[in-house]
Amino acid sequence: MLDVTSRKDETTARLAPVLSVENLTTSFRTDSGWKSVVRNMSFDIAPRETVAIVGESGSGKSVTSLSIMRLLQKGASRIEGKIRLGGKDLLSLSDEEMRGVRGKDIAMIFQEPMTSLNPIFPIGNQIAEALTVHQSLTRSQARAEVTRLLEKVRIPNAASRFDEYPHQFSGGMRQRVMIAMALASRPKLLIADEPTTALDVTIQGQILDLIKTLQDEEGMAVLFITHDMGVVAEVSDRTLVMFRGDIVEMGTTDDIFHRGKHPYTRALLAAVPRLGSMKGRALPQRFPIIDINTGEAMPFKDVTDTVAKTKTPILDVKDLTTRFDINAGFFRRHTGSVHAVEKVSFSLFEGETLSLVGESGCGKSTTGRSVTRLVRPTSGHVTVDGYDVMTLDASTLRTMRRSIQMVFQDPFASLNPRMSVGSAVTEPFVEHKLGTRRQAREKAADLMEKVGLSPDMMRRFPHEFSGGQRQRVAIARALMLDPKVIVADEAVSALDVSIKAQVCNLLLDLQQSLNLAYLFISHDMAVVERVSHRVAVMYLGEIVEIGPRAAVFDNPQHPYTRKLMAAVPVPDPARRSLKRNMSTDEIKSPFRPAGYVPPLRTYREVSEGHLVQTG
Repeated sequence: MLDVTSRKDETTARLAPVLSVENLTTSFRTDSGWKSVVRNMSFDIAPRETVAIVGESGSGKSVTSLSIMRLLQKGASRIEGKIRLGGKDLLSLSDEEMRGVRGKDIAMIFQEPMTSLNPIFPIGNQIAEALTVHQSLTRSQARAEVTRLLEKVRIPNAASRFDEYPHQFSGGMRQRVMIAMALASRPKLLIADEPTTALDVTIQGQILDLIKTLQDEEGMAVLFITHDMGVVAEVSDRTLVMFRGDIVEMGTTDDIFHRGKHPYTRALLAAVPRLGSMKGRALPQRFPIIDINTGEAMPFKDVTDTVAKTKTPILDVKDLTTRFDINAGFFRRHTGSVHAVEKVSFSLFEGETLSLVGESGCGKSTTGRSVTRLVRPTSGHVTVDGYDVMTLDASTLRTMRRSIQMVFQDPFASLNPRMSVGSAVTEPFVEHKLGTRRQAREKAADLMEKVGLSPDMMRRFPHEFSGGQRQRVAIARALMLDPKVIVADEAVSALDVSIKAQVCNLLLDLQQSLNLAYLFISHDMAVVERVSHRVAVMYLGEIVEIGPRAAVFDNPQHPYTRKLMAAVPVPDPARRSLKRNMSTDEIKSPFRPAGYVPPLRTYREVSEGHLVQTG
């Protein structure tokens, strides 16, 4: 295998590059003058080669791709150096000539397909437009070619979905539409800018397989931009590591992973969660953190067992059911319901982390919102710290929420942009009348230090913080009421890999010191394995497998659990030629017609506390 890879690398080196970048420097105009954000960047990409640019948010990865495409705002930006595509200098082309290059010779897939697709036009028309701009095709020819492209990117029933709109597709299928659009004119170079970051792990696996297959079939070069080192290992031939606008290390992916020298490269690799790394460990384990200046591992204490040895759980859920009625027609008649959560039962003890895992649409977040009564459940029993959540009136519900708080996925959306961070953190304390404003500020300052931020930062506003810092602020705000349970709803999913590691370590530290219980909602199986005591796997609103973390990960019984684990990217360059051949089927709809009665489910006990659904 290594011999085959080396021969491929030698062949690639002999081919003339599709893209050649020399001394690329990109600057933005500021009040104090021009500020460079990408400096003296040089690299080549050969036909059929995949080059990955990795680094955290703000390192200059996306600015590099936008500079190559010449999509940065004129007047506010300045691009210097040389960018040659097939020998043609893109920086010397007129705007009209560059429009002829985009989509035809070079195409780009953006991170969020919903913002890239026009919501008021059918997807077929949008792909057809990408074709007709560069080719002379009749309407029927364009439709036939679009159908062929949709089939190529493995969209089921492609012909019948031509006239559907973006909102009728799942996230993974929308990303496939974007890939079809990018491939419409058979480009020489495909730029994929974080194309899988927002996707579930199974959908991510499908997209990575698809890009590999299409690259083999079309012979195109790929520039892959990501912060996920597991993805890099699986797709790239060569890797460039960026840090604050500079390339700090570059080489073959195998060299970067096994012989990386720069401290920042080593820090990125150390922060990657590896599925299977917890074998033999009964307790959660902190992520190793490498100092990016010295390359040395930063010391930390091992996690100790904090799970309460009492028989009474702090959160107890029995047969929780949450459905959303669908009314249609002129008279708004009840036609059915979305069965978001269906007879879910679990318990959570003090000092314990129970993780809910599954793809988007499986009911994880609705379960979290139901136990906090942010969504009103249809039926079932929920007890939080002695409160019967289902029967509480508005006043008692407010009091109950002091015991259970929520940390959301996007802290920028959950923090008021017009409110200083200090005001945001102190607000729950003041609203619940737990003390004076001075006491609130003192407690907030103490919590800011606990989550690794300076109390001086309380005067700042949310936009003045990075994503990881904003999530720390959200955690500090959740702790203001001294809760016993925190529902972390995809709280680290959108963070860079090293920031994700830091926030996970913070959560473990807080659990250790405050004896917190976490309901940790995530689709990232590798992170879940690292932080959990127990795991519950959800599919179509139901728990299909639940048990101690070691039992579920070492001996997965349900096919869906095995599917989730098989989809996790493994940071091993030896897997670069591997294709998972995963099913491209979308997750089934949880909609059920009026009068539908769910079947009774039975569970088999595999080992102590490890249950799997059998029917």
